[in-house]
Amino acid sequence: MSKVRWGVLSTAKIGTDKVLPAMQQSELCEITAISSRDAGRAKVAAEKLGIPKSYGSYEEVLADPDIDAIYNPLPNHLHVEWSIKALDAGKHVLCEKPIALTADEGLRLVEAGARHPNLKLMEAFMYRHHPRWHQVRKLLAAGEIGQLRVVESHFSYINMDPQNIRNQVDVGGGALMDIGCYPISASRWLFGSEPSRALSLVERDPNFGTDRFSSAILDFDSGRATLTCATQMNRFQWMNIVGTTGRISLDIPYTAWPDQPCHIWVQRDLDIEEIVCDPVDQYTLQGDAFSRAILDDTDVTTPIEDAVLNMQVIEAVFRSAETDTWAAV
Repeated sequence: MSKVRWGVLSTAKIGTDKVLPAMQQSELCEITAISSRDAGRAKVAAEKLGIPKSYGSYEEVLADPDIDAIYNPLPNHLHVEWSIKALDAGKHVLCEKPIALTADEGLRLVEAGARHPNLKLMEAFMYRHHPRWHQVRKLLAAGEIGQLRVVESHFSYINMDPQNIRNQVDVGGGALMDIGCYPISASRWLFGSEPSRALSLVERDPNFGTDRFSSAILDFDSGRATLTCATQMNRFQWMNIVGTTGRISLDIPYTAWPDQPCHIWVQRDLDIEEIVCDPVDQYTLQGDAFSRAILDDTDVTTPIEDAVLNMQVIEAVFRSAETDTWAAV
């Protein structure tokens, strides 16, 4: 098999607008089928993207013997349920973030993955596949900014649509679940460890009930991470990585444009070096990496257990806001 044949659960916008067109550029991915609970919607999406098959139910795509792997961009509250069904149907699973509504729910998926050791299972944090991030980690490992002490991150956009699932609290909407999960994941990846506790402030929308403006401090053994995320604030992303002898800064750290260069700024003393990274589509690279793990029967780039660890931090951030004190992770 030279390509992995993919089936898609739902016509979610993230999939049809970004992920699937990018995966179709991969030499290792073949998008074979897309499904929806509305057969007409699935057909329209399939015709738009040039996907051979469309199905009017998720069960049908899972039953298709021509499908090797499933991409799951369903709403957050359906991630675990349908990812487990896909595994039980003998399909590899790449599931959108955040993996679940709670860490305990995420553990159900970890256990399901353990029952199917021959199948690949991963949370889709696409930013981890961008070459820029690997270059940053190499800079840290080489001691280019001394000992890592602080990771600062901001991620915000404006979404006031009450019909959008990101503004529906019962299905896992809100700033922390949608975008705050990125700086939490990135800080854990950069420190190479887990925070012991979290301190936070959370402001909720009076109508939606979702957190619309959340800030947190994460306490690691060797330093701290600070983050702010918001769904009703000017669209902006930035990250500062500060060490004992220098600093690294990133523009648009999480959703880098696929057709524009991005940057790394490395400050040592008063000198600032600018590193320009060529445009790449990190969704294509993610599809390549997951498909390669299937084809070569190697480990996925991020084990599914990492998704549960990230959820534990998100839960601690919410608990801290509720109790107005530090919360253990």
